[in-house]
Amino acid sequence: MGPAQWLKAALSRRRALDDVSAPPTLTVSTAPAAAHEVAAPDSEVITMPGHDFDRPDFDRVVPRGLQIAASWAWRVLLLGALVYGFGFVVERFTEVLIPLAVATLLAALLYPVANQLHRWGLPKALSSLISVLGGLLLISGALTLIGTQIAGQASDLSGNVVRGFDTLVDALRNSPLPINPSWFQLDQLRPRIQDFLVSSQSTITAYAAAISSQVGRFLAGFAITLFALFYFLYDGRAIFAFLLDFVPRAARHQVDTAAYKGWVSLSHFVRATILVALADAIGVLIAALIIGVPLAPALAALVFIGAFVPIVGALVSGFVAVVVALVALGWVQALFMLAAIIVVMQVEGHLLQPFLLGRAVKLHPLAVLLGIAVGIILGGIVGALMSIPILAFAKAFVQNLAHAPGERAVGEGPAPSPTSPDRQ
Repeated sequence: MGPAQWLKAALSRRRALDDVSAPPTLTVSTAPAAAHEVAAPDSEVITMPGHDFDRPDFDRVVPRGLQIAASWAWRVLLLGALVYGFGFVVERFTEVLIPLAVATLLAALLYPVANQLHRWGLPKALSSLISVLGGLLLISGALTLIGTQIAGQASDLSGNVVRGFDTLVDALRNSPLPINPSWFQLDQLRPRIQDFLVSSQSTITAYAAAISSQVGRFLAGFAITLFALFYFLYDGRAIFAFLLDFVPRAARHQVDTAAYKGWVSLSHFVRATILVALADAIGVLIAALIIGVPLAPALAALVFIGAFVPIVGALVSGFVAVVVALVALGWVQALFMLAAIIVVMQVEGHLLQPFLLGRAVKLHPLAVLLGIAVGIILGGIVGALMSIPILAFAKAFVQNLAHAPGERAVGEGPAPSPTSPDRQ
């Protein structure tokens, strides 16, 4: 045997040994278990159910970006349809939904009082009734005082606003600065302001006439508010448990926890807003009395009401106070009044709101403005007042609902148990 033949025989023997010692080939298939597999004789087949490679490859037929855009599009359309449907329902059932919304806000305000009375040993029904009657007397007295101040001096306020606007335009026209009022269309803005003030007074008068002519509807809404408020305080947990039965069982606990967090945020928001509005009104009243601005009680009442509509209400009420000071006392006192309002607003934004509200119910200014705009479109003034509390509840509810069960956001304590005493 020659060297070449010997080398060829050795390579053949080595190749045969490699074929014998090689492990079997593993073929992984992701086709369904029922599918028939064809594999090599020496291979071992592993079937993984859940995928079917016989279907078309959609990533090749439809681009991935278009798939993502379509997924976002139908979800956005669905949310838009829900918002439209909500607005349709609100418009059709305003006479029932507005009293229920008012009762919900009052329940968020009065629930700690009723709960504390119940802990002191009073029956739950009695503690709820005392809370309703006490809150009714307090709110009626406050609204009567504020309404009397504004209604009694509304004509003087509107007249001062128009005269103050004229003073501002004349000052700009005669100032040494190269400023022309026509640049800002101030000459065209004056009749609009006057028409708005006149229409506002006529609107208030029309509302009063409508209430007096439709006493039945007013009393019906008032009765719905009282009864709903009582039962929200007395049996609110049972009412929510009934609504929770419509949620799938797998998500029930998470929805329960998220709704509780939303209710806590709503309660904190309502109470903090009232305290902030009261602090703003007291601050403006003290400043107006020190400076000597007339109509100080009416201005304070206007600031108190404006505080319930964030950003927009503060701007409008502050502008009215400065204009009244400008007309009655002059530029120096108006600047002092402006400085006082700025100080009050800074104290509110940097001390009161962070201390009373915290980060849990902090809303972005853009969200506040858009919420107020949507509220005005759907429900007018009442919609503007209701929009921000709804946003506060929705923010806390969605944030907590987005967390997995048992997970909590950074800085939050553990969620209370559904059977804890504070939730009964």
